[in-house]
Amino acid sequence: MADASESLTVTDNRTGQTYELPIEEGAIRASALRLIKLNDEDPGLLSYDPGYIATASCRSAITFIDGERGILRYRGYPIEELAEHSSFLEVAYLLVSGELPNDQELALWVDEIKHHTLVHENIRKFVDGFHHDAHPMGILISTVAALSTFYPDAKDIDDAAKRRLQIVRMTAKSATLAALAFRHAMGFPYVYPDNDLSYTGNFLSMMFKMAELKLKPEPALERGLDVLFMLHADHEQNCSTSAMRQVGSSRPDPYSAAAAAVAALYGPLHGGANEQVLRMLTEIARPENVAGYVARAKDGKRRLMGFGHRVYRSYDPRGRVARQVADDVFKVTGINPLLETALELERVALSDDYFLSRQLYPNVDFYTGMIYQAMGFPVDMFPVLFAIGRMPGWLAQWEENLLDEEQKINRPRQLWVGHGIRHYVPMGHRAPYAGTRLALQAASAAPPRPGR
Repeated sequence: MADASESLTVTDNRTGQTYELPIEEGAIRASALRLIKLNDEDPGLLSYDPGYIATASCRSAITFIDGERGILRYRGYPIEELAEHSSFLEVAYLLVSGELPNDQELALWVDEIKHHTLVHENIRKFVDGFHHDAHPMGILISTVAALSTFYPDAKDIDDAAKRRLQIVRMTAKSATLAALAFRHAMGFPYVYPDNDLSYTGNFLSMMFKMAELKLKPEPALERGLDVLFMLHADHEQNCSTSAMRQVGSSRPDPYSAAAAAVAALYGPLHGGANEQVLRMLTEIARPENVAGYVARAKDGKRRLMGFGHRVYRSYDPRGRVARQVADDVFKVTGINPLLETALELERVALSDDYFLSRQLYPNVDFYTGMIYQAMGFPVDMFPVLFAIGRMPGWLAQWEENLLDEEQKINRPRQLWVGHGIRHYVPMGHRAPYAGTRLALQAASAAPPRPGR
């Protein structure tokens, strides 16, 4: 019998039976609900939680979020302190190793990353096979998955040394793959990595180097992008991280799991949010139009993009850091024309009880799109930049899940809402079903698609 102070007493009103369910770390095990039955033939209760709003799927020691107080910490370290004092590769080491590195450890880690930035020439040929207007996220998904065919040792996921090698490879090569996708879309020749540059400087070189012998990125832009990568490095059990863990639970190589995570990030509700902010600001166009747009948002005729968050019920802590990055970047690039509109929108929304009462504060996406645009990145590259930053977080989550002895292959349950048993009816005896018939008629009436 569990300690009454650390348990939940449940009475099943169908039977009058009382059950005591242990509380562990602020949760009850869903499997404990299976004890609650009508009779011996009853399989027991299930919990039903669409979208996993109140369900913990794992124990994790990587990222802590307190949405009510606006707290984000990596391995216990506040994101604000890391953004001020650290670098992206140092944060990547922290996520995958559990501790901040000392001087020697960081130097070795950075050296390893730099020496794994090259990709096989066949990957470059593979990218050449994509149509010129292929979305860079589609290319990134495909090339990440393709890496598994170049590194067969990646399948040996029980070998700690080989796991670490794949983590280094993926962290290093994700930026190279992203730059390949961009250069292909632009029709530019590919640029090889430059090991004399920092991780972020090398990425900017692979993206934007043209005829010059060597590109030396503007320090403010290099540092700004480095901080944005840190802000994106992990964010608890979000959609793409859950995809990484779920696919990883079947124990494939990490490249295959990472491709699934990139695919999840491709969705506009996840990795495309900052693009939606830019579209909104472009629609508003000028600061004097903000009040009218806000009024339409309150009437449900428009959405206020970049405000509010599924997790945070106060300021997104990443948003404050991104605001500072924006100031630093715009000193070099000049003010983004949308910034005045954005600041007026922020001012109006934060002085309106309608938004404050609904806890709709600016989030990280409100600023990042304007920063990326000012740096010269096209909108299609925004989720790709997100993926580069998130890669070490995904890999840390993948390994943590792999080493958790409680974890099994993910296999959610369902609540059956379909038919009971039905017996086969011969074709000539079936009643017409309007929905199918209409669908078939519509399909047959549609003009044939031209081949590509």
